Amino acid sequence: MTTPQDFVRDNALPLAGRSSDYDRLLKEVGERSLVLLGEASHGTAEFYRMRAEITRRLIREKGFEAVLVEADWPDALRLNRYVRGEGGDTLKSAFDDFRRFPQWMWRNTEVRDFIGWLEEHNAGRDEAAQVGFHGLDVYSLHRSAEAVIEYLDGIDPEQARIAREGYGCLDHGGDPVRYGHDAAFGLSRICEDAAVRLLADLLEKSTGYLREDDRRSRDEQFYAEQNARVVVSAEHYYRAMFGSRVDTWNLRDEHMTDTLAELREHLRRQGGRGKVVVWAHNSHLGDAAFTDMGWHRGQHNVGQLVRHRFGADQALLVGFTTHTGFVSAARDWGGPVEHRKVRPAMEGSVERLFHDSGPGDFYLPLGERAAPLREPLWERAIGVIYRPESERISHYFKASVAEQFDAVFHLDETLAVEPFDKGEMWRPEEVPDTYPFGV
Repeated sequence: MTTPQDFVRDNALPLAGRSSDYDRLLKEVGERSLVLLGEASHGTAEFYRMRAEITRRLIREKGFEAVLVEADWPDALRLNRYVRGEGGDTLKSAFDDFRRFPQWMWRNTEVRDFIGWLEEHNAGRDEAAQVGFHGLDVYSLHRSAEAVIEYLDGIDPEQARIAREGYGCLDHGGDPVRYGHDAAFGLSRICEDAAVRLLADLLEKSTGYLREDDRRSRDEQFYAEQNARVVVSAEHYYRAMFGSRVDTWNLRDEHMTDTLAELREHLRRQGGRGKVVVWAHNSHLGDAAFTDMGWHRGQHNVGQLVRHRFGADQALLVGFTTHTGFVSAARDWGGPVEHRKVRPAMEGSVERLFHDSGPGDFYLPLGERAAPLREPLWERAIGVIYRPESERISHYFKASVAEQFDAVFHLDETLAVEPFDKGEMWRPEEVPDTYPFGV
């Protein structure tokens, strides 16, 4: 009988730090149109760097047409304009719309280098051959509403006036959480109705706004429609945070999946094939049906919904794990980014299994042949907050990695991603393993 360690030793492909490390992955992609690239934390340099290199190859060798990331639509749209040679930004200023915590998740040197490459790749190419960069998240309630109004100001001033009035009830001092609280405990659903009506109006009037021979006008209309969809989803999301039985995790991942579907269809309407790379956390992109999320919490995620909606033969789900090292993360929500030591993976975890199996850094294809890895193990997830003092409760969940992903990259020791805005708490010196207990 093959043990899990034996399976890893026999099937892991060691990484040499070269582009050829991804040859097997590109072969696994085949004719798939969706590649979902995860990460075990939002602050690990190698995860960003490797996803960027894989994405370069997918663009050059497989004809992928867009990168969709775990960021807000209007924030990423400024980067999209930059990589397409629009908007007049510099590489540095193109990141200025990432103002919401955690800024370092996208305002970092690894993403900067990829965006610089993507702008160079697009330069001189026909618009139809350019690759876009987009956000798929749900949080930008007010910024997306402002973007819809700005679009309408330039094309339909009367509808812009109606949008200002309709979105006006969302204001609440620009605080979406405060809006959600007030809306949940109020008696009126006027904002929900207004957001839905304004999206319907934008879709209905689109033919009058478009110049059929102008690709850019079709892009701008789609960007506005997507911002209007964000307003609808975000209004529901923030309202559901208070007093609702609706799982906000499910709302968020349903919106992400819908965004992916809308972008694919837009690319196809523009004459493309709808081939998209997605960057997000493992907890969003690994199939939740094979984790604690699905087994015990009634939650689903992008990976699960994509498999069901588009077919497992169209999507490749790729996880990334690490055993130890450093990470950029905060102690609490809204806190400053810190350079933090990642504790060695705990016993009984998939990361410890990978470490103890001995290959070091490796790529591991999974699928049907990975039966020895179907037994649930603990799996670590570090988001934008890292709490090593309560790591077992805060950062581990059970998962069947062989069914959760189609393949995994394991990096035994990793480094923290370098933020643009380090602050005083980001100090790249080693922290003792006994931190924070001091014993």
